[in-house]
Amino acid sequence: MAANALAVMTPEGGLSRYLTEIRKFPMLTKDEEFMLAKRWREHEDPKAAHRLVTSHLRLVAKIAMGYRGYGLPIGEVISEGNVGLMQAVKKFEPDKGFRLATYAMWWIRASIQEYILRSWSLVKMGTTASQKKLFFNLRKAKSAISAFQEGDLHPDQVELIATKLGVEQTEVVSMNRRLSGPDASLNAPMRVDGESEWQDWLEDTGAVSQETQVAESQERTQRMSLLEAAMTELTDRERHILTERRLKDDPTTLEDLASQYGVSRERVRQIEVRAFEKLQKAMIASAREKNLVEA
Repeated sequence: MAANALAVMTPEGGLSRYLTEIRKFPMLTKDEEFMLAKRWREHEDPKAAHRLVTSHLRLVAKIAMGYRGYGLPIGEVISEGNVGLMQAVKKFEPDKGFRLATYAMWWIRASIQEYILRSWSLVKMGTTASQKKLFFNLRKAKSAISAFQEGDLHPDQVELIATKLGVEQTEVVSMNRRLSGPDASLNAPMRVDGESEWQDWLEDTGAVSQETQVAESQERTQRMSLLEAAMTELTDRERHILTERRLKDDPTTLEDLASQYGVSRERVRQIEVRAFEKLQKAMIASAREKNLVEA
């Protein structure tokens, strides 16, 4: 994919203006998205790719807002998320029956997380699998046990978090100290005059029509139903590996799974690919039986 094929605006010119501008790009219907994705995949039409990207810029911004607490410029986080979106568009296969947003979310998060890890490596933050897991899940784990106080955690809290995330207690203490900076408030002013706040620029989901909300809710319900039914077609090992590798926000590494099953990394990768193919076939077959997709 040529770099200029997916050229889009970037937030460096002013975040508030950027967030305003990306709202102007229309959302795509399922049929519009399918036809544009086919045009890009079969003919490499740059205009089709551009429309696919711009219609999902709001999704990137929304996901990027969830990473405000890592002390990095939010404009750069959004830019990295846009890179992930472009990769998703490049690899998206519309014939699989899924929406681009569902597929792109993983690429967007992965791109943002890699950027954050690269940035934090400047202060020698470790990059082992356990440290990555701890880095991106510590806040959630603290919230689950109501550990909202500033400063060091209580030893009992450290033990609970270490057990939950499968890491050493010393790693929890160290990471908590690194991430002890305050999160950005949604009420923090974005301009000197104080008239504009962060929350003013978050996507207004209430602007979506009731019909669209109902349709999206039904689609999500159908998709989850198909997924749950298709998962029963897999063996226990296939189901576990696929879940760990493809259905988690923080995927388990091939190395960790290889160690669990006493096989090579390549063997785990083969099982993952085979399981994913079986899952797709089962979901598509079930969808056709229910007339959710064309035969």
